[in-house]
Amino acid sequence: MATLEDEHWWFVARRNVIAALINRYIELPEQAKILEAGCGTGGNLKLLQGYGHLSAFEYDERARTVAKVKSGIDVQAGALPDCLPFQGKQFDLICMLDVLEHIGNDTTSLVALSHRLSADGRLLVTVPAYPWLWSKHDEVHHHHRRYNKKDLLNVAHEAGLKVERVFHFNMLLFPVALLFRFGKWLLNSNRADEEMPSLWMNTLLREIFSLEQHMVGRAFSMPFGLTVGAILSKNNSS
Repeated sequence: MATLEDEHWWFVARRNVIAALINRYIELPEQAKILEAGCGTGGNLKLLQGYGHLSAFEYDERARTVAKVKSGIDVQAGALPDCLPFQGKQFDLICMLDVLEHIGNDTTSLVALSHRLSADGRLLVTVPAYPWLWSKHDEVHHHHRRYNKKDLLNVAHEAGLKVERVFHFNMLLFPVALLFRFGKWLLNSNRADEEMPSLWMNTLLREIFSLEQHMVGRAFSMPFGLTVGAILSKNNSS
């Protein structure tokens, strides 16, 4: 991941979509306090630094070291749900991008993050969609589950959070992904999904996926996609 995420089409286009979601639907104060929960090797940190004062934590020591070097941020050690750093701090935006599926207790993890949200803060969560798409890819990446939209909504509600918006993305390449995974199943292939394609193919896939930054969360929302996500807030009426 560390070697791919700066240029690989999936990582680049996903950052474009995440930026569009934040710009369009999350109103941040000046000098906003931002947290990335589970930042991996730091591929999203440069993007998120543009929105305010950024903090981050990561469980894996090697990934944490790479993220520190890449971003200049003092990425803290931490794990959900019980070993969160930044005790006593609250954040205007917490991003949890393709992390929740790696955690055994997803509900308790969202509860823990909700305690780090400011009164008007937002939690942006993305996860891989559709349990029926489970494959060796999920096993290699130590996923516990994939989510339907209803699953993600249920977990958010169980955690006492209010759902501001729920959405899919990575729709345009959905048929290609299905064919690719079906082919791997037929061939019993262990080839990694994240291998860097040729330059022209990487550019083509990046541009197609990046088109979704103009579509995500709109009134005519994407009805399906390889990723499902939500913007959550504290349920102040509870």
